[in-house]
Amino acid sequence: MAQRGQDRRAEETEEQRNSRLSDMAQRGQERRAEEQRNRRLAVMGQRSQQRRAEETEEQRNNRLAIMAQRGQERRVEGKDEQRNSRLSAMLQHARERRLNVIEGQNHHQIQTFYAARTVLN
Repeated sequence: MAQRGQDRRAEETEEQRNSRLSDMAQRGQERRAEEQRNRRLAVMGQRSQQRRAEETEEQRNNRLAIMAQRGQERRVEGKDEQRNSRLSAMLQHARERRLNVIEGQNHHQIQTFYAARTVLN
């Protein structure tokens, strides 16, 4: 098994070797960045837990009230977005209906024109 790996490496070009080593270095760098991010998040979580353990009942109630207010604001924004979306859809349908009416009128005018021409000939 180890012999096959050695044989394969002996056959690879310098470009292939450099590419393989570059890939390995990239994966190592990504792994280290992920580990660092996880450590940072863990520290943030610990600090948050510590702050909550130290906060008074009044501070806790204040924090929860702020969270509730933000949630309410998000729901209102969501309703506004839904309303805007519905209005936009209504406007689009109205435009399409107007276009269909215009196309129908044009079709009728064309038919009338050809009918009149046929009668005159």
